[in-house]
Amino acid sequence: MPAVELETLEENIARITLNRPQRLNAIDGALIDGVDDALDVLGGGGFRVAILTGAGRGFCAGADLSGTGEAWTKPANPSTPAFKVNYDSQVRLANLFTRIYELDIPVIAAVNGVAVGGGLAFTLVSDIRIASESARFGSAFIKAGFSSMDMGTSYLLPKIVGAGVARELMLTGRMIDADEAYRIQLVHEVVPADDLLPAALRKAREIAANNAYGVWQTKIGLNAALDAPSLRHAIEIENRTQILSGFTNNPTEAAKAHMEKRAPQWDPL
Repeated sequence: MPAVELETLEENIARITLNRPQRLNAIDGALIDGVDDALDVLGGGGFRVAILTGAGRGFCAGADLSGTGEAWTKPANPSTPAFKVNYDSQVRLANLFTRIYELDIPVIAAVNGVAVGGGLAFTLVSDIRIASESARFGSAFIKAGFSSMDMGTSYLLPKIVGAGVARELMLTGRMIDADEAYRIQLVHEVVPADDLLPAALRKAREIAANNAYGVWQTKIGLNAALDAPSLRHAIEIENRTQILSGFTNNPTEAAKAHMEKRAPQWDPL
C-alpha cells in the first residue's frame, strides 16, 4: 500500500491520508515522499481545501524509530559523514512541514488518534484542527532523549496555545487528551470518532463556499501578519490585499447575490 493516499472527497475538497497504520503512521522516507507528492498536486490549483488525517487508530506517532522504515534521505555518496546525513534528514522533514504551512489552500487536520512529535507538528502546521474523542497530543521529542525544539513546534505551539502553556507541554513532554487540547485551544472542536470526517468535511465546505481569492489571500496574508513586527505592518498587508480584491468581480457579485437572495457565483482563481 502507498504510505500516503490522496483522494477527492467532493468537488474542490481533497483528503490526504497518512497510510502506515501498522506503525501508527510513523514518519519514514516513504511517508515524506508521499506527502510531498500530494502537496505537488494540491498546489496545482485543482482543490480549494485539504483534509489531513491518519489511517487506522493513529494520526501520526512521529518519527519511525523502529529501523524498519525507508530512510528519509538517500545520500549519493556512501562516504557522507553521519552527521551530514542526519542533518539533511532533519532539514528534509522540516521543509515538508513548511510546505504544508505555506500551501495556498487551507489544511484541516482531522486528528483521529495519537499525534506526537512530528505528528503534533502535522497538526500545528494545519490551519484548523478537529479531534476525535480518542485523539492524544504530545511534544514527545524530549522523552526520546532530544529537546522539544523540533519541526516548528517552538514557533507554532506558543502562537496557538500561548507561551506559558507551550512551555509546560514542551518541558514535560506529557500527553494530553482531546478534552484538554480543546480547553487550551489547541483544537477547535472535539467530536465522536464516527463524526470526525463529517465534521472536517463540514468545515471544508464552509471554507470552499467563500471566494477563492479571499480564502487564498486570507491564509497567506494571516501567516504574514502573524510575523509582522507591528500593527502598522499588518495593516499595510491588509490594505494591499483588500484593494487587490477590487480587481476581481467578487465584491460586486456578493452585493448582487445578497440583493437577489441567492448564493454568489465567485470568480475562479
